[in-house]
Amino acid sequence: MPFDRFLIGPLSVGLETDLKPFMIADEALAQVNNAYVFRGRIRKRFGSRLLGGNQLSSRLRIPLTGGAGVGTTDGAGNAAGTVPGAIFVLGQMFSIGDAIYTVNDDTAGPQPMLQTVATPTATFDVTTGNYVFAGAPINTQIFFYPAQPVMGLTLYETGPITNHPAYAFDTQFAYVFSGGAWSRSHTAGVPVWHGSDDDFFWSANWEGIIDNQVALFVSNFFVTNYNGAVTANDDPIWFFDGTTWAAFTPQFLTAGDKVMTARIVVPFRNRLVLLNTVEVNAAGNANKNYVNRCRFSQNGSPVEGGLPLCATAWLEQTQAGSHQAGFIDATTEEAILSAEFIKDRLIVYFERSTWELAYTGNEIQPFIWQKLNTELGSESTFSTVPFDREILTVGTVGVHSCNGSNVARVDNIIPDVVFQIRNTNSGPARVAGIRDYFAEMVYWSYPNSAQAQIQTFPNKVLVYNYKNNAWAINDDCITAFGYFEQQTGLTWAQANFSWASTNATWNSGTLQADHRQILAGNQQGFTFLVVPEGPGAGSNAYAMQITDAVFNAVDETVTLTIIDHTLVVNDFIKIIGLNGVLMSGTGIYKVVERIDADNVNIGPVTFFVGAYTGGGTVARVSQIDIKTKQWNFYQNIGKNVYIQKIDFNVTKTTSGQIAVDYFPSSTEESMIYQASATGAAMGNSVLETSPYALVPLEQQQNQLWHPVFFQTDGETVQLRIYLNDNQMLNPTIASSDFEINAMVIYAQQISRLQ
Repeated sequence: MPFDRFLIGPLSVGLETDLKPFMIADEALAQVNNAYVFRGRIRKRFGSRLLGGNQLSSRLRIPLTGGAGVGTTDGAGNAAGTVPGAIFVLGQMFSIGDAIYTVNDDTAGPQPMLQTVATPTATFDVTTGNYVFAGAPINTQIFFYPAQPVMGLTLYETGPITNHPAYAFDTQFAYVFSGGAWSRSHTAGVPVWHGSDDDFFWSANWEGIIDNQVALFVSNFFVTNYNGAVTANDDPIWFFDGTTWAAFTPQFLTAGDKVMTARIVVPFRNRLVLLNTVEVNAAGNANKNYVNRCRFSQNGSPVEGGLPLCATAWLEQTQAGSHQAGFIDATTEEAILSAEFIKDRLIVYFERSTWELAYTGNEIQPFIWQKLNTELGSESTFSTVPFDREILTVGTVGVHSCNGSNVARVDNIIPDVVFQIRNTNSGPARVAGIRDYFAEMVYWSYPNSAQAQIQTFPNKVLVYNYKNNAWAINDDCITAFGYFEQQTGLTWAQANFSWASTNATWNSGTLQADHRQILAGNQQGFTFLVVPEGPGAGSNAYAMQITDAVFNAVDETVTLTIIDHTLVVNDFIKIIGLNGVLMSGTGIYKVVERIDADNVNIGPVTFFVGAYTGGGTVARVSQIDIKTKQWNFYQNIGKNVYIQKIDFNVTKTTSGQIAVDYFPSSTEESMIYQASATGAAMGNSVLETSPYALVPLEQQQNQLWHPVFFQTDGETVQLRIYLNDNQMLNPTIASSDFEINAMVIYAQQISRLQ
């Protein structure tokens, strides 16, 4: 009996979980981990590469300042001083030239640090922040790495078009990317913030405060008591003019009442608008949080009257000298959590409702509140992503789209994913979103509720193809997203890869100067570029530091101290720079035990020689794991299905492959595992994406048709396409690109359904 042939393609649906796997479309996928649908094909998830190209350039760092022996080593390699800020913890780091010094002991008092270059004295005191070096590289700048989470990324919109400088924030400091690396932003009026790892930074550029100048307003919305006593650690909004940072606490009553901070700062209709404010009484001793308030400046400069009070610009209309500043409260007790523009309309998201702050054109009352939806809002300030005709945001019951008049869910085919966002430990506040214009995707990082007790920081990325309404999920840890424009164009002389290893063309925008790319930061202060194609697309950046490494000979594992690692059992990591150590393995290792939030065991490791001296980093190795629909092409006539083989159209790689398993009749019984256990011949289980050696023409092809054979029948048949453990431990295979363009299934109808 001849086989029927069924073409599955274009593959444009992606993840669908609203229906049982046998009911979804033939092209839909019941599971998509670390892969996604892109222009009709399934491809490997985006990769990443360190900003600046290495650990020292990509991490947020502070050049220590002062004379010889304070900010730099002297002629004998000596230096001593105290690092800025108030956070001194394990995992912090110094660099002097190429020498790396890692804080791996938090015992009180000066303790020796790990050192990649032998130095007679290299100590740090986690109780005081004091450091001492003796015999280090001479006359060299010292950099300090606070190793705190990246809490915000923004562009300061000044200078050449498409080459605006990038700014970053951790829990304490502001940084600017210049000269190929991060440094603390300027010394004049430099701020130190006091928020924790869930107080993220909102930023807004104001154009034209002074001719040809741009100001950057920044708020982390942190005070110790939102409704109570003022403290010295309350953080104001900050103002930056390109040279100097200054506090911005506008006074709105002549009596002296002022704004301490606001969750959202946004320019609108030639006014600066503050949403969800914390205001201080005239005595300066009590805060009050107006969660539903819009406070707006005069029509014109919001800093008129001089920083920090800017009293002329913010005086309410009843005050002498007012220029029509004021406030308006929405008629709800819900808190304002996010805001974004559709064209010239400001949409404001409350906890469970959506409003418009509408412009009236009346200078006496320039704004009014209009409710757009009474049940759908946003719970994540930084999840809001703008489009020309709509806004997407993550709310309490779904991912919502607002077009200015209507609000509706867009994630109906994956209705349960939003409920996997952890609510404990400020989970909603940690959701961050961004639009990738090049790949036509939106990415949201979020903490998965399944690991609520063991993780603080995000460990998943929800991927949305807005062209096809297709979804997928990646494993990753990203605390903040932003854009980056300071890229220099790649030349042949700089290229350190072969074209066979990349899916980009030479004229790809991702390789050109000033191409706008997605910048991401993580929980250890690393920053990296999201790479959907080209160099780095096949693998993840080495964006987690190894603070210590200890061999456990009895169980042949190594305990790695990786502060706030977000790893779980069965994850894979790749290690580089394990200085001082020689150990067995391919460089890729499996996590066999999660000890706590800062320590994991990897293995098996059969030998481990030496003592770790610091400087090592790890990268996640993404395990592709896809499940198809449960197919039965004869279900409508009540017959079971037999599948003999599937021809896969794949994009050619140099040496890639992937495992293909299959499950009959809606079971989780792996036919490949069962065949291995019983010795039965159940077909091959490896899809090679590289050319066959005996087919010479394939060496010249861009796409390949390769078969995988099966021996099963049932009410349905479902595929699992994934990288198995052996493939994950092989660096060549694990870092290879992967794309399936189409499938042709060879099937027969057999006995009736029972």
